[in-house]
Amino acid sequence: MVDPLMYQEEMFVLLADQEPEAFLTPAEMSAKLTEILAEYDLPLPQGVNKLPTLAAKAEHLRDNYCDLDRGDGGTWQWYVVRLEK
Repeated sequence: MVDPLMYQEEMFVLLADQEPEAFLTPAEMSAKLTEILAEYDLPLPQGVNKLPTLAAKAEHLRDNYCDLDRGDGGTWQWYVVRLEK
């Protein structure tokens, strides 16, 4: 049986070319992806463009993908991480 703890998101780490890694909450990660989608005209994975709002697209990307092509040879990558206390 799969442990439900595996599906609990605590934090995300966002990696981008030429930028330091950033640790973000799920809400902050969605906001960052919404900002990226608003600022850049990017080719999105199949099915994402069918979603009605930028926020819905960002949340779908956050929950179902781990990278986004910048179109200039670079990428944004994000991963769920759990921080030890």
